[in-house]
Formats: sequence, structure tokens, C-alpha cells
Amino acid sequence: MTVTRFAPSPTGYLHIGNLRAALFNWLIARKAGGTFILRLDDTDPERSKDEYADAIKEDLEWLGLTWDRIERQSLRLNQYAEAADKLRSASRLYEAWETPTELDLKRKKLLNMGRPPVYDRTALALEEVERARLRTERGQGVWRFLLDHQRIEWTDGILGHVSIDAASVSDPVLIRQDGQVLYTFASVVDDVEMGVTDIVRGADHVTNTATQIQIIEALGGNIPNFAHHSLLTGPQGEALSKRLGTLALRDLRARGIEPMAILSMMARLGSSDPVDLRDSHDALIEGFDISRFGAAPTKFDVEDLLPLTARVVQGLGAGDVAGQLDAAGVPAVDQEAYWIAVRGNVGTRADAGNWWPVFAGNATPIVAPEDRDFVNAALALLGEPPYGPETWAAWTEAVKAQTGRKGRNLYMPLRLAVTGQPSGPEMAEVMPLLQKRPAPG
Repeated sequence: MTVTRFAPSPTGYLHIGNLRAALFNWLIARKAGGTFILRLDDTDPERSKDEYADAIKEDLEWLGLTWDRIERQSLRLNQYAEAADKLRSASRLYEAWETPTELDLKRKKLLNMGRPPVYDRTALALEEVERARLRTERGQGVWRFLLDHQRIEWTDGILGHVSIDAASVSDPVLIRQDGQVLYTFASVVDDVEMGVTDIVRGADHVTNTATQIQIIEALGGNIPNFAHHSLLTGPQGEALSKRLGTLALRDLRARGIEPMAILSMMARLGSSDPVDLRDSHDALIEGFDISRFGAAPTKFDVEDLLPLTARVVQGLGAGDVAGQLDAAGVPAVDQEAYWIAVRGNVGTRADAGNWWPVFAGNATPIVAPEDRDFVNAALALLGEPPYGPETWAAWTEAVKAQTGRKGRNLYMPLRLAVTGQPSGPEMAEVMPLLQKRPAPG
């Protein structure tokens, strides 16, 4: 059975970059009828907060990306300790005591020699007496995984064939001096024990994947199918990381961006398929193919979500925005006709009631000085409400016959006098909703 996971750290709010991994893994699981796991990487007790964990769940639920089970890594520390003991017994985990300053000096020396800045494994050559001395002087060391210096290869679902020389990579630290298990290790232990079969994550994890493949093998696990999606950039190709604070999903929600607008874009952006608004999660699932995505950095412009959101909103029924219409004071009896009239001119649900002041007679008319006499003469030909769908055509025809005006010179001054707006809903649909006769200017 297909098993995927999304493993965010509850150290902040989810942003649009996080969402790609969540969505891709969710789509793969749902398309295969498999299991999607939400796994909170909360092994850092200082930075992990319950408020962020709750916010992550809230954001995913808002998007409709429901999970089949939830796990918290902070509740699995015993499993990580057992796995670490297994690696120690196999001589694949060793303790090291270099300080950050010492490691930095080593890296600079190697770079000056034109060599890759890879950890030199000095700790492996230490005698037991030296280890004891360092433990006394510096306390517990970090625990590094001993890589086999051979090529690590896999067929990536997006990148294709990947081959990395393990000798070009430092033995990764799996456990810090304070005993905190790091992502590289906890993630592997969980993936092995939870039977994860497919993993999609960002291209910045490719080197992590290489080392994790060896850790999985050392633990006797099965290698999942890996795919590494491209990283998002800003619309000009600039690094998106500097702007992620403004691209939190909760901020997009506050702007009125619709879930299906976000999901439709993220399910296609960076692929060979055009971005196309989907009307359901089932449609997203049916049209998803991870192999159609490319490796090149992908440009993302939050403004592109606005027209997609408008299309979602314009496809809604009056009942879907009843709360907004009630808040704007639209009478229940008029809500269906009102929404049919205005929805083509509404960008978000929050805007749904914005046109009601026009119909309620509270619009501020706009009358150009040169049109004042014309507008007053026209309004004299308009009776009192209620008006019908034929009122606009009949009225403008009468005004045309009396004044000789036609085309834009006829219609625009009248629209401005009635609605105070140069564009908007069809006037034939506006007139039946007017609560008051427009006053002469």
C-alpha cells in the first residue's frame, strides 16, 4: 500500500513553499488509495510550539488536505534511542567532540587546498583514553553516521537518475551534544517504521536523501520512492525565502484567497501542464502526475492567485455567500437576484456585499458638469421603483429619443448617475434591485 507523509516542524506557520510538499504527498496517497500521515517534527522542545502545531492542522483542514493519522516525533524518542543503539552496535554511529570553531577551521583549510570541505573523521582515530578525556573536558559529543564511501544512486520521480559520491559528503550528525535527535535521523527512523513508500520534498534535500538512503539500509528498511520538486522563486526569479513571512497560508486566507485557487495553482505550477482551476479535490487528484514536473526553479507570484480566486467566487451560489450578504444588509428576498447581478464583479467572498449600497440608494452619483442638464432631464423620465428587467432598455430608449444622445455618451453618464461606478453589473440587472429612485444632480 502507498504511504506518504508530510513532516512540518511546528516552529512557525505554514507558507506557500511548505504547501508543495504537503500537497504532492497528499495527492500521491489519495490517487493510490493509500495513507497520508501528518507527522509533526517537534523534537526541538525550545522552538516547537503547540500553537504552531494547531495552526498547521488548521491550515491543512482549510485546504481540505485531511490526514489518515497524525504522529508527533516528540512521543517517539524511545524509538530513536533504540535505532541509535542498533547503529552503534553495527559500528555505523560514532561520537565526535570538535567545537564549531574547530570545524570551521578545518573547512577553511580544505577549501584553501581546493578540496571539498568534508569532515575528516578525526574522531574515529581517537583512542579510548582520549575519548574519556574529551568527554570529561567537553561533555557528551555529537553522534555522526559513518557513511560508506561509495556512490549513492536512485531514480528520482522528478530529477531522474541521481548519483552522489558519498565521499563528497560529511558524515551527518544525527544526535546533538544535548541528546536532541536531528531531522536527518528521526525522519529516517519514522519512515522505516511507518512503512513510508513515497516521499516528495524540495530539491534542497537531495544531499539529505543520499545520506538517508544509507541510514535506511543500515536500519534494514526499504528505500522509498523519492521525488524532489523545484524550489519556488519570486516573480523575477528572486529568492522567495526572504518573502515567506508574507506568504503564510493564514495570511493568504485573510486576504480572501480561496483554497481551490491555491491548490489548483500548486498542483500544476512547475509542471508541463498549464495552471487550470479545478472545482474539486477529486479533479486535482485525477489530473496529478508527479513525472510532469521539472527541476528548474519555479516562479511564483501571489498576485496570480487573485484571478483564480475570483473565478472560484464567481462560480458560487448565493447560499455560499449568504453570511456576507446578510452582513451587508441584503434582504433575503433579494439575495439570489443580487448575487446573480454582481458576482461577475466580485473578487473575494468578503466583497460579496460591496455592491449593496448602490442598490440600497446610498451610492454617491457621479455627474460631470457638462452632463448635469442631460442627467437631470433623463432622471425626469424615470418613474419610481419598483423597476423591472426591461426598465433600463425602455428608459435609455426614451432618453435617446428626447436628447438625441447615443452610444457611450448616452449610457455612461446614466450608469455613473445611478451607481457612482464607471463599470460593474449589467444595468438591466441593477435596475430591478434599486430601492430608491436616483436623485437629480
